[in-house]
Amino acid sequence: MPRSIWRTGSSVPDGGLDAEKWLREHNLCALATGRRDGSPQLSLVSYAYDGEDIVISTATDRPKWLNSRRQPRVAVLVQDGRQYVLVYGRAEYIESDPERLAVAELNAEKRVILRVIPEKIVPHS
Repeated sequence: MPRSIWRTGSSVPDGGLDAEKWLREHNLCALATGRRDGSPQLSLVSYAYDGEDIVISTATDRPKWLNSRRQPRVAVLVQDGRQYVLVYGRAEYIESDPERLAVAELNAEKRVILRVIPEKIVPHS
């Protein structure tokens, strides 16, 4: 069941940008996390949208992972030209997804899933 944020805040009236559709149709985003010193860290990453959350695979030694574990408030920007959807949310992690772990075993890196749970969505067209 979709969260109410998608039903009430995902689209702009009068032919504007539908945020949920936008997230489904794109797969590259800028993920903003906070460094230990308070400065921003931006990472360009591939993502999947599962109908509720933004799902990102990362290695456990990457700044985006370390930052989001320490400070789970994050932002995601999905942009195409002058149109974009900005998502403010909370990061959670999944270390034991069997399907993804099977793929991760092909890599030497320890991979985990960073799930961004949207709290505010700002579409702009």
